[in-house]
Amino acid sequence: MNLLIRLYVIFCNTAAKLCSPLLLAVRLYWGWQFIQTGWGKLHNQAKIIDFFTSLNIPFPALNAHFVSGLEFFGGILLILGLFARPIAFLLTGSMFVAYWTADHDALVSIFSNPGKFYGADPYTFLFAAIMVLAFGPGLFSLDALIEKKLHARARTREQLETDAVTG
Repeated sequence: MNLLIRLYVIFCNTAAKLCSPLLLAVRLYWGWQFIQTGWGKLHNQAKIIDFFTSLNIPFPALNAHFVSGLEFFGGILLILGLFARPIAFLLTGSMFVAYWTADHDALVSIFSNPGKFYGADPYTFLFAAIMVLAFGPGLFSLDALIEKKLHARARTREQLETDAVTG
């Protein structure tokens, strides 16, 4: 039994090392997809405003500009892994709004017809945003680098304070 437990622990530790590379792949691929959709919307604002108007989205011009910028600049930030969780939160909200307004039938059929739900355009964008929101950007990100620098600075400050008190 101990052998099985040790093998299980080794397996879990090895599999856990796949988390950051997977999050990097998700950020790179879906960040690029968000950049492309945002870029397309930024260059076709009249069309996007008309589409948002047809969906009865309030303030269609303002929302068209906001969503276009969010997807374009949010995609860049996802790729970099900078402010990844706040951006993922905003992108998640945007994808839920996309489901609610443009793919409402797919959204409400999440349990009755799951294929319709995950076949809708917003699904993979939503899933990627939720992954980064829930798990963070991983070790291969600017957020992780900043956090590492902040922790090192805090440890140095604590050591200086300890040395001053005991000194």
